[in-house]
Amino acid sequence: MSSTKEDTEKEDIVRRAIYPGTFDPITNGHLDIISRACKIFDEIIVAVAESEAKKPMFTLEQRIEMVKSVTKGHPKIRVIGFENLLVNLSDELDANFIIRGLRAVSDFEYELQMGYANASLKKELETIYLMPSLEQAFVSSSVVRSILHFNGKIDHLVPAVVYDMIVEGS
Repeated sequence: MSSTKEDTEKEDIVRRAIYPGTFDPITNGHLDIISRACKIFDEIIVAVAESEAKKPMFTLEQRIEMVKSVTKGHPKIRVIGFENLLVNLSDELDANFIIRGLRAVSDFEYELQMGYANASLKKELETIYLMPSLEQAFVSSSVVRSILHFNGKIDHLVPAVVYDMIVEGS
């Protein structure tokens, strides 16, 4: 069989997705979603949001470093910081897919609204919703921060390197 120009063009298409979030801190649940997304896409851009409105516990630089430390060496993953509209970022990065994790029905309601809002700004932008594994379904950065506030045990909720970074920073 001979290859046509159309076949070659199809092979050159890179399925690039953005996984945005504050990752304050990145958890095992986030890593579960990243792992699942890597099975679907050629490149995952983990976009760490500034999110001053959320008043993050960790600085943007610390959060980027945490994400980089747990994804280091994975050829499909790139980590960046951002503070603009997600649709603008998707244009800058030539990415038409957004990855979002869903743990519960309450997540779905919020994420559905955000997905529709993004699609209203950029029709080509598709939001892909992934569920974490059952073991990670309850894990969120909010839960980790709440437990940290009371000096509780979090080493089973975050990657070991992130745990070490949190302990060193205390």
